[in-house]
Amino acid sequence: MKWNPFNHKIGLALGGGAAKGIAHIGVIKAFDEKNIKISYLSGTSIGALVASYYAFGKPVDDIRRISSGLSFTSLIGLSIPKQGIFSTNSIKDMILNDLGDVNIEDADIPLAICTSDIKTGEQVVFRKGNLADAVCASVAVPGIFIPVEINGRTLVDGGITENVPVSPLDEMGAGITVAINLNGIISYQEPKDLVAIMGNAIDIAIDLRTREQLKKADVTLSLDLGEFSRFGNADEYERLYERGYYLAQEKLSTLFWFKRARYLYFLKKLISSILPFKIPNILHIKKYL
Repeated sequence: MKWNPFNHKIGLALGGGAAKGIAHIGVIKAFDEKNIKISYLSGTSIGALVASYYAFGKPVDDIRRISSGLSFTSLIGLSIPKQGIFSTNSIKDMILNDLGDVNIEDADIPLAICTSDIKTGEQVVFRKGNLADAVCASVAVPGIFIPVEINGRTLVDGGITENVPVSPLDEMGAGITVAINLNGIISYQEPKDLVAIMGNAIDIAIDLRTREQLKKADVTLSLDLGEFSRFGNADEYERLYERGYYLAQEKLSTLFWFKRARYLYFLKKLISSILPFKIPNILHIKKYL
């Protein structure tokens, strides 16, 4: 529970979803156009990549231009298959070229990059340290990308532990947490090859856990992107961008409603924590969109 109802600072959690992450750019564009300030950012996998660019001051239109020329093949580097098929070197080079050799703590917007320790199963959240290394770890899907070694840990895709990273936002100081879930509507594309089968299997396992974790968010924006592939959406770029943009445009009014109603919600929670019996849940204002 957030005990400060006057804290309206918004924390935005951008979830994983590989090539579906283009929709995140459309969502952020809607935030910008409605002049909704994002005070904190967290990201997992492709969400970590998009969050990093925005946190370090890249305008949304620049992020859109950069991402429109990307493809799965342009972001991978072949390697000898031992711990993974591909390296994340191309992703690291892109970040270094676009943002520089920067540290996470130097971002214009406080930023958290979420990864998973493949040896211990723990979530590892980076709020300081080298940005490129942390993002590469966050996008390193096990079995596809080689894990990234940081501080003695073997790190992979953050989606294994928290695909829509809401939990770091509370610790960072957000008063209202907004979760962007790229797998919001549970449906999966018909797999046509081994990579697609692996992608679906990962999504199914992750989505089951994500449903519980999203209960911690104040506002959840769920996108129905089941028709899109995790890989190779270059031809679908505009549709993915617009799917995120228009849904966010339509639903972001919920944030203004939430700000007004959360005082009553806070009062209800306060009374519930004091009284020895449960009061009726008439002020339940969590909104799933």
